[in-house]
Parts: sequence; C-alpha cells; structure tokens
Amino acid sequence: MVSDHFTFRVLATDGLARRGEITMPRGTIRTPAFMPVGTAGTVKAMYMDQVRALGTDIILGNTYHLMLRPGAERVASLGGLHEFARWPYPILTDSGGFQVMSLAALRKIREDGVTFRSHVDGKVHHMSPERSIEIQGLLDADIQMQLDECIALPAPEREIERAMELSLRWAERCKTAFGDQPGKAMFGIVQGGDKVHLRLRSAEALAAMELKGYAVGGLAVGEPQAVMLEILEATCPALPADKPRYLMGVGTPDDILKSVARGIDMFDCVMPTRAGRHGLAFTRRGKINLKNARHADDPRPLDEESDCPAARDYSRAYLHHLVKSGEALGGMLLTWNNLAYYQSLMADIRAAIEQGRFKERVAEIQEEWARGDLPALG
Repeated sequence: MVSDHFTFRVLATDGLARRGEITMPRGTIRTPAFMPVGTAGTVKAMYMDQVRALGTDIILGNTYHLMLRPGAERVASLGGLHEFARWPYPILTDSGGFQVMSLAALRKIREDGVTFRSHVDGKVHHMSPERSIEIQGLLDADIQMQLDECIALPAPEREIERAMELSLRWAERCKTAFGDQPGKAMFGIVQGGDKVHLRLRSAEALAAMELKGYAVGGLAVGEPQAVMLEILEATCPALPADKPRYLMGVGTPDDILKSVARGIDMFDCVMPTRAGRHGLAFTRRGKINLKNARHADDPRPLDEESDCPAARDYSRAYLHHLVKSGEALGGMLLTWNNLAYYQSLMADIRAAIEQGRFKERVAEIQEEWARGDLPALG
C-alpha cells in the first residue's frame, strides 16, 4: 500500500505499545520499525536486495557523510539517493548534527549554524538548519530530520538547556525551509539531556509546531538504560498520539523491547551491522561471539530454525574460521544474520501487539535470552 501523502495511523495498541503504519509514495513502513543504517549510501557488508528481503521497509542515510563524500549535489545529479544506491523504498536521513558533534575535528556552534572541519580532508564547512534541509532535499530523502545540537552526557544543566533551546529555534527554521512537500515529512527532535523537565519543555514546544513526526534524540550516548527509559516514560505522553515517535540511535534488542513498551515506533542503530563486522552474532538465544575458540570445532549453525541462510546453513566452526582469518565473508554473513534477527524481532513485536500479548511475548523472549546459547556438542 502506498499513498501520495505522508500518513500515519495506529492499527492496534497493547498497553503503551503501538502497532502502526506509515504510508508514503515510496512505500509502507510497518511500525514498530527498525531502520538499518546506510551511512554512506550502503548498509555495510550487505546487498540492498538482501536488506529488503529481510523485511526492511526503510533505511537510514547520513547527511554528514554523504555531503562530504560524494557530495549532495553530485548525488542529486545522479538521480538522488534512491537511484544512486538502488533502494527505491523510503529513506530517512539524519540532519548531520550528531556526526558534526562527534566526528568533526574542530567545530564552532553559533545561532546561525555550526562551522566544522571535515574529518575526511580537513576542509571547512558550514551547516545551517536551512543547509541541512537543502542537503536532505538534494538526496531526495523521504523523511528528513531537523538540525539539532546533541551534547554528550553528563553535562551541566545550563548547557543542556542552552542546546535544547537552540535546537528548538533550529526546528522552526528547518520547518520553514522544508515547506510543504507532499508525500514527505520533516521530524523534530526532542532534546533536554537527562533532565525530565527540559525534555517536557522541548516536547511541548515541538508538538505545537505540528510536525509530521517526532524523534527523541540525545540518548544512547553512554547513560544507563534506566535513565533512557525514565526519559521515554516522561516524553512519549507529551508527544502527539497520532504522529510517529522515533528513538534515534537505539539500540540493543533489549532496548527496543523496553522502548516499544513505552510507546516508541521507530529505531535505528549501527549495532547489528557493526557487531557483525567484529564477529558478534545476535540470535534468539542471545549474543554469540564467534571469536571465541570454543566455536572452532562446532559443526552447528547459529540457529537451525532461522529463515536466514547465514544463520541456518553455515557452521559455527566455519564462521569462527572466517572471523579469525579476517575474511570479508565473515563480516558479511554475520551482518546478514544480525539484520535478519533484528527484523524478525520487529515482526514478532508487531504480531504480539496485534494479538494483545505483547507483555507475555516480551517475557518469553527475555526468558530465551536468559537461558542462553545451547552447549556445544560432545
């Protein structure tokens, strides 16, 4: 199902967990949704056809990386990011703000935007709210994020408040720059660090802007999970119930389950792809580190019941060999396995909400994680 307009509807609820659907010209996004991260126009170690076959409805592209290399204007001249990357389905692009804060060698934040030195070639760039939206438009992103200032925690409250207020002013400017683009959306980003009252101020101000969606940013940056969940419990009820809610940069399977339980609809994270490239597999029995020597003689697959060939058809001994040998295929297979597990988990979550047994299903999933991996044969 596709639509000429950007629409979101909640199809079922179970507690605060929501099963929904975003429809837009390039496709339907089933929520709760996990968006694989395609930083530079590629989901690392994966073919786009594989990504789609796993049940992925939307991927994420990174404004900062794509503006530096190959350049937004170049991507536009080549037909936009969908054509460039051979992904004809929805794409969300982040604003580039987080990467500026975390990667740029030198940066200066002012009211008009942020000036920074590229970590790639040292060139100086200026990113204003208007330029961020312009770049995302050149990439032809379906969902575009406002430019915000994301600061590292812990931080003094006055600094958190300053960044939050600046992000709100930038949100207004991004909304104006975005204008009216039928079939596309711009999301605002709630900031406020680990201060509940600042988060509420941010959420209420953004809700008043009547945007098409809302993200919670500035979490999963080193704070304990309990702090993240406390912020979500306070923030989600302050956001419009008829708009999608996106938790940026999160996270582990456990983070996802607990965040869905608090009303979050969309997620992205580099964890499944990065972990795969470093020898770590996510499975329904928990995490399995293929670097460990105990796998060297194990003929079993990662998960004999998985629909994913990477999980079902290759022995742990072979995967261990690939990882220890530094073979690219090891990272490819484990990334494939991990994204398959994440998308399977999201499908499981959606079905459980529809059936009214989300809480029970979460308990079953957590119990299987707790039991852990099966012991080696012999």
